[in-house]
Amino acid sequence: MLTNSIEPSYIALYHSGELVRRVERLEARLASCDICPRNCGVNRLEGFGPKTQPEGKAGVCHSGRLPIVASVCAHHGEEPVLSGSRGSGTIFFGNCNLRCVYCQNHQISQDHQAQRFNEIDTRTLAERMLYLQDVLKCHNINLVTPSHFVPQIVQAVLEAVPMGLRIPLVYNTSSYDSLDCLKELDGIIDIYLPDLRYASDQWGKKFSHVPDYVERSRAAIKEMYRQVGDLALDDEGVARRGMIVRHLILPNGLAGSEESLTWLAREVSLTVTLSIMSQYYPTHLAPRIPLLSRKITYKEYAGVTGLLGKLGLENGWMQEMDSPENYLPDFSREEDPFSTLLRQGYEGQASSGRAEL
Repeated sequence: MLTNSIEPSYIALYHSGELVRRVERLEARLASCDICPRNCGVNRLEGFGPKTQPEGKAGVCHSGRLPIVASVCAHHGEEPVLSGSRGSGTIFFGNCNLRCVYCQNHQISQDHQAQRFNEIDTRTLAERMLYLQDVLKCHNINLVTPSHFVPQIVQAVLEAVPMGLRIPLVYNTSSYDSLDCLKELDGIIDIYLPDLRYASDQWGKKFSHVPDYVERSRAAIKEMYRQVGDLALDDEGVARRGMIVRHLILPNGLAGSEESLTWLAREVSLTVTLSIMSQYYPTHLAPRIPLLSRKITYKEYAGVTGLLGKLGLENGWMQEMDSPENYLPDFSREEDPFSTLLRQGYEGQASSGRAEL
């Protein structure tokens, strides 16, 4: 248990000058981009959107020098220790370095042309962090799909600290992250929220269009855990530091749940905090793919939850077998893509639709 008064470690990095040095190293890497494991090598400093140079050659993430922000809101449907009583301050970044055929955020992750119009500068990103902290009173800044914008995020933090930023930063990621970039985030990120999606590169390649998800994600999760360790809460029961691993149950065993959770128990820790998610819904391209065209069954759900006791994984939450449609956001509502969801699926539920393990 931590007290509310303990300040995030990025503030000390700012005062020591280390945060400036991190920004300089990360921004230099944009000239031949290797910010994520794709290693596209394009010059993102040239920019690709309407506010920068449109003639630049885009990499896999279709993103340039400026961060792309699709939505900023207080999210009350995250894990209980993130949402707390005032919500998690989510910043949804546009585009992605994966191409998941079932992505519930496909409106912003895979419509690259539309996302160009969501480019902002890092000063504006810093101001939005302060808006979430000071106006909406959120417990944390939740950076969703951040992997391709690490330099821009760190620059925004550098600008936000003297403006008064003082709440924890959450790195909410697919786990397809560069180890070098994660090491630059050591002491900046307070809470890691990684996905553990597949145990087979066959399915990672087929359904997320990435050839080496298993190796990359496992290495990333181990590095994240090295940095922040087990989940630590303040005296209000809200997360201040640590890691929560999300595992989305997919139909037909495609997530490789037994293998993934066994790896987590043996190679990371038995005390790691888990969030087992049952919300899979066939959206985007999934309705046309037989293996992914249906919701999960109760048998599939029970099979995964039954593994937890067998493996000795006891910390975290299981998402209840609620209607998966209730968890789908609508990013045409830029100010709050989850407003309808809260009315439909979360309002009045004790743990944001999750039961403790």
